[in-house]
Amino acid sequence: MEATSFSSSDPATRYGEARSQLQALCDPSEDLISNLANATALLRDCIPAASWVGFYVRRGAELVLGPFQGKVACTRIPLGRGVCGAAASSQQTVVVPDVEQFPGHIACDSGSRSEIVVPIVRAGQVVAVLDVDSYELAAFGEVDARGLGALAEVMASWAW
Repeated sequence: MEATSFSSSDPATRYGEARSQLQALCDPSEDLISNLANATALLRDCIPAASWVGFYVRRGAELVLGPFQGKVACTRIPLGRGVCGAAASSQQTVVVPDVEQFPGHIACDSGSRSEIVVPIVRAGQVVAVLDVDSYELAAFGEVDARGLGALAEVMASWAW
């Protein structure tokens, strides 16, 4: 497998390239953990501002830590708690420009300043969330929400 690369510094272009690479890299019928691990590495390369990229997989009323890249992380998050739990409960992407201003933010890494969490929805149910943190304030916006949302749609087709 060839290493991932991105030809542009434009975020929208990079997300488009990431989607193509994700589809080529990850087979929907392959092992879920392998796909998530490769997706994590791809996204870490794609998003220069990211300090942490990973997945929390839904197990009943909790989100359980899956493959990630970054500092150690919280292992279980109840639905509705923190940014990840809020995104899972609402089935909506949550962009947080300043985590200090988000009520109930769970600080796994005290250096994190902003965060985006995108739910992965399959057959109307959240199966996981994609979580990306940054040490920069307001590192994520609408372009990130659209780009990561398109990637989450690809991931929803995997064998959950």
